[in-house]
Amino acid sequence: MPETQLKEICEESYNRLKKVCMELEKFLNTTTLNALVQTSSDPEQYEPYYRDYLSDFRHLLVNCENAYEKLGICLRRARFNKEFAEEALYTVYHTCVNMFFYPKGEVYEEDGRNSYTGRDAIIFHKEVTPSLKVLTLGLSKVFEYLRDELQYYETDYVTMKRMSAAR
Repeated sequence: MPETQLKEICEESYNRLKKVCMELEKFLNTTTLNALVQTSSDPEQYEPYYRDYLSDFRHLLVNCENAYEKLGICLRRARFNKEFAEEALYTVYHTCVNMFFYPKGEVYEEDGRNSYTGRDAIIFHKEVTPSLKVLTLGLSKVFEYLRDELQYYETDYVTMKRMSAAR
């Protein structure tokens, strides 16, 4: 991949992760488990669900902040380091994009068939508050974009690294 194209992808990923971090941090700083549970029809059933949801979002925030910082370092260097940039984008794909689409608590899942019909690809396992639904669906658009842009780092990048290490 040409260096200018790689730098553009780094800049775009950096800006999108910055937005994700700001939105997640704002939500997590203003929302409590008790507040979410109190809005549900069955608090006992929803408490573990919302606990997992918030836990997944906290982990996602930390991973996105780390990847965002790594991309920032990459972009601020006096001389653009292609290898470091590719490693940073690999990190974005594997620790941010994958964590969003495959949350540990399994509070939602992606139905890829819906994305072809124009419907939201995220299927919630339980009904969620409107603010949580809006946030999750908004984040899904960002992570769909990042996944499309960074698909190379799913397998091709790892294959290339292994081949160069074997030499």
